[in-house]
Amino acid sequence: MRHDRRSFLATCTRFGLTTTLFPGVLWAIAASKPAVTKEMITEAATLADISFTDAEKEMMLDDLDSRVEQYRTIHDLHLPNSVPPAMEFNPVLPGTKVATAKLPMRMSRIGAPKVPKNLDDAAFYTVRQWSELVRTRRVSSVALTDMYLERLKRYDPQLKFVITLTEDRARAQAKEADCEIAAGKYRGPLHGLPWGAKDLLAVKGYPTTWGAGGMEKQVIEEDATVVNRLDQAGAVLVAKLTLGALAMGDEWFGGMTRNPWKPSEGSSGSSAGSASATAAGCVAFAIGSETLGSIASPSTRCGVTGLRPTFGRVPRTGAMALSWSMDKIGPLCRSVEDCALVLAAINGPDGHDRTVHNAAFNWNAALDVRKLRIGVLKSDFDHNGQPPKQPEQGKPQEPEKAEDKARREDWARFDQAALDVLANKLRLKLIPVELPKIPWRGMSPILEAEAAAAFDDFLRSGRDKLLTGQTKDDWPNSFRASHLIPAVEYINGNRARWMAMQQMAELFKKVDVIVAPTFSQQLLATNLTGHPAIILPHGFRADGTPTSITFLGDLFGEAKLCAVAKAFQDATEWHLRRPGLKA
Repeated sequence: MRHDRRSFLATCTRFGLTTTLFPGVLWAIAASKPAVTKEMITEAATLADISFTDAEKEMMLDDLDSRVEQYRTIHDLHLPNSVPPAMEFNPVLPGTKVATAKLPMRMSRIGAPKVPKNLDDAAFYTVRQWSELVRTRRVSSVALTDMYLERLKRYDPQLKFVITLTEDRARAQAKEADCEIAAGKYRGPLHGLPWGAKDLLAVKGYPTTWGAGGMEKQVIEEDATVVNRLDQAGAVLVAKLTLGALAMGDEWFGGMTRNPWKPSEGSSGSSAGSASATAAGCVAFAIGSETLGSIASPSTRCGVTGLRPTFGRVPRTGAMALSWSMDKIGPLCRSVEDCALVLAAINGPDGHDRTVHNAAFNWNAALDVRKLRIGVLKSDFDHNGQPPKQPEQGKPQEPEKAEDKARREDWARFDQAALDVLANKLRLKLIPVELPKIPWRGMSPILEAEAAAAFDDFLRSGRDKLLTGQTKDDWPNSFRASHLIPAVEYINGNRARWMAMQQMAELFKKVDVIVAPTFSQQLLATNLTGHPAIILPHGFRADGTPTSITFLGDLFGEAKLCAVAKAFQDATEWHLRRPGLKA
């Protein structure tokens, strides 16, 4: 029997090793050897933290050498990234009722914004402000689109946030929007407003690169559901924006996307271009996605407001898959209400993404937040999102670095000021709460295994070597290592996740919204349980870069979540600061 990596892995299921350890462990040991040996099984079992007797190993050998074709037939399918597993993650526990009745949207009342002689001077207006100007025809969509296209071209050489300008599509949409509005066919607050899409969303007729080297010319001839819905809302797509390669970080095949507040540093990611272009006033709003921090981190770095919706709120059809049970799509904007207006346009089932629920999102800008129960992760704030460091036994505590101390003190100061605003200025009663005590980090292999599966063919074909990042912290190394995750550990991680979901449900019986440090344990916890979050600036360091705070909501509780965050934003106005960019 000829043994290559593909055929070797196929032998493992015969013995039943898919219930104990991933067969790639054995291949890493066997490499070019002609057959599996007991020694290989011993070493593979060590990686899986399990042991077998010699007699058990002997019984395994024949089966391990006989199941080649079963794995090979699956590998030969060359499963595209768009094919999901038959299993679906549902964050909603049995017996939980999800509200489905849709009510009229209640936006905030605002005064008529000024129309400057130079439209560029209004580049940082919010969606809510632009919607009034376009609705009343004091600004045309064509003029607005021209202005943002010019700014994208002006600042992209410095910030590197554009992969593809969709200029022809945008100009046609803007012209159509003006004609419709003139004819009395107003589609709503996004009508005529230019926006940017993270380039993991497919757009017909344009490359969809996923930020990855070797995929610069990939074209997916369909429009993602989110793109279709924003088209239906009358929004104007002006650009496909950068993401770190395959949704990691801010480095893509064209370089590193930069932070408008401090262009010497990256924008963070992976919704790198969405955050940077929004912060730089180059789009009215943008769409990003999050699996584990990809909205939270760039929103923080770039000082924008990012909304990560409930898992199962927004369809991911036409979007690159990284983790089928954790990927979420959401807006990055200049204000909380902007995020709410965008979410209202993109949420709800599409008949394709089977994880999406028919859950109502009823935005009410006038909601009285004083009637809501507000929790606070007090111990997380006390430790700035991190447990206090303990010196190793018998060793003295290492002195804290000056820059680390300054950063910690900055965040502590802004965190405390934020809690003071909530308690004293908004007069909200803050209820101390704690996250469930459960091994959250132990569930990380769920994401890693799903990501390796999503890009299995990418790895087997050798295209992983075309990615810019090739360090131990980049996807290629993660994909390789994740092929050694035992199947049992992936399943047990999901069983632990079920326990976590139950405990989080109990927590949200006590409160409606929770305020938390952005980079505390909640980031992993809520991405695993599917709870929504909104991230917004809550201060600026001495070097001029922003900091952030996070509000968490119950499943499909975005309306209450956004109402509390808006109240905080209105009381602080950190979101109104603008970076001093030079063309």
